[in-house]
Amino acid sequence: MSASQEKLFAGARLRRLRKELGQTQAQFAESLSVSPSYLNLLERNQRPVTARVLLSLADVFDVDVRAFAAESDRQLLADLKEAAADPVLKSADLDARDVQELADAHPRAAEALAKLHQAYRESNAAAADLALRATGEEGASILSPLEEVRDALDDASNYFPAIEDACDRFRAGLDETADLGAALTARLKSSHGAAVRLYDDAVMGGALRRFDFHARKLLLSDLLEPSGRVFHLAVTLVNLELGDVLDQEAHRASGLSDDARAMLRSTLASYAAAALMMPYQTFFEAAERSRYDIDALRRRFEVSFEQVCHRLTTLHRPGARGVPFFMIRIDQAGNVTKRFGGGVLAFARSGGGCARWRLYDVFRTPEHLLVQGLELTDGSRFISISRAVTRPLADGGAALNAVAVGCEVSAQDRIIYTPGERFTPIGLSCRLCDRNDCAVRAFPPMQRALRADPHLRGAAPFSFGE
Repeated sequence: MSASQEKLFAGARLRRLRKELGQTQAQFAESLSVSPSYLNLLERNQRPVTARVLLSLADVFDVDVRAFAAESDRQLLADLKEAAADPVLKSADLDARDVQELADAHPRAAEALAKLHQAYRESNAAAADLALRATGEEGASILSPLEEVRDALDDASNYFPAIEDACDRFRAGLDETADLGAALTARLKSSHGAAVRLYDDAVMGGALRRFDFHARKLLLSDLLEPSGRVFHLAVTLVNLELGDVLDQEAHRASGLSDDARAMLRSTLASYAAAALMMPYQTFFEAAERSRYDIDALRRRFEVSFEQVCHRLTTLHRPGARGVPFFMIRIDQAGNVTKRFGGGVLAFARSGGGCARWRLYDVFRTPEHLLVQGLELTDGSRFISISRAVTRPLADGGAALNAVAVGCEVSAQDRIIYTPGERFTPIGLSCRLCDRNDCAVRAFPPMQRALRADPHLRGAAPFSFGE
C-alpha cells in the first residue's frame, strides 16, 4: 500500500460532524486545538487527518475513531457505483477502485456526481411520465423531494441535537404525575385553550389529525391506536410551541428545493414528537439495559414497534451513543415508504431490493419477528430484525407494511438478537450485484456482458462475464 493510500482524508466526515454539533469552523478548530485555517484544509481534503486530530475527536466529542476512520460513506459509494454502472457512462470504464478513490480524495466532487446522476435519472423518469400523460395515461409522480429529504436526514445521521434539547426542556415542563397522553392534553388546554376530540372517519374525511384554530379543537381519528393518538398530540404541540427550532433545523440543510424543505420541516416535527414520547437519555439507558430488545422498549414507553425502530436510528448523542441502526419500511407492492441508512447500510436508489433479504416473508406471518444475518458482496455483514405491522383503514381493511431495523454484526454483543451461524448473501439490488450464481436474480448487473449458451442453464437465469 502506498503512502498516499495510507493517509486518511476525511473532510466530508469532519464537516458533517461539525454541522451536527452546530459549530462554526473557528469553534470546532478551538475544540480540536488546531487553527481555523488548518481545519479548513482538513475539511477540503487538502491535508490528511492526523492521529492527534483523531485522538482529540475521541476525547472531546466521544467519536468512535474506528468508525470515523473507516471507509467512505456507504450510501455515497453505493450511489457512485450506481452512476458508474449506468450505460451512459459505460465508455468511462470506471471500476470499484476508481469509485473508492474519488469518494476518499474528493468527497464533494463525488457527491456532485452522485446527485447529477440522480437528477439525470429523475429527468428521464419525468420525460417518460410526461409522455404517458400526453397519451392520457396516468404516470407516477417524481419523488425527487422525498430523496432530497432522505439525503438531508442521512447527512445529519438522523440526529438533531437542538430538537432533542428543546424536547427535553418541553418534557420537563409537563405534569410528571400524569401519563404522557393526559399531560399533553392538559398542556394543549392550558397553553392554547384547545380540547382534544375523537371522531370517526366520516367526520374526519380520511384525515388522522386536524387542528381547528377557530373552534380551538384538535380532532383525532378514532382509527388511531393509543400510541398514534399520543404521537399526533405531540406533533400538534411541537408545531405550536417548538416551531422556531424546527424552522431553524429545516433551513440548516443546504441545497433543498422548496418542496423538499417543507417536507423536511414536517419530518422534523415527527422526529420531535418521538423525542417527547421517548426522551433521549431515558430511552438510551433503557435500550442499553434491555440490549435493544424492541418489544421491551415498546412496552416500557407504550409506543409501537415502528416508533421504537425509528427512535433507534437517532441515538448519536456524543457521550451516549447507541448501536448505529438502519431502518427500512416497505409496503406489499415493494415500495420503500421510509428509509434511514444512518451511515450503516446503503440503499439502491432504484431497481428494487434483494429477494434474498427476507423482508417479504414477514407478510405471511404478521407480528412475528424475523432475525436474519446478511452479507453484502463486499463481505460486510449485518443483522436484520423485521416484522410486519398493520394500521387500520377507513374501509375496514388494514394496510400491511414490513419494517426492518439492523446493525453491523460487530454490534452483536450489545443486542439481544442473534442471526445464527448462517449469513445470507445479498446485494443492494440486482443491477448492482455481481453474484453470478444467484437463483432469484431478476436482472443482470449493469456493465456486464450477457453470455448465452443454448446447452447450459445454471442456477441463475442470467450468465454474464467479468
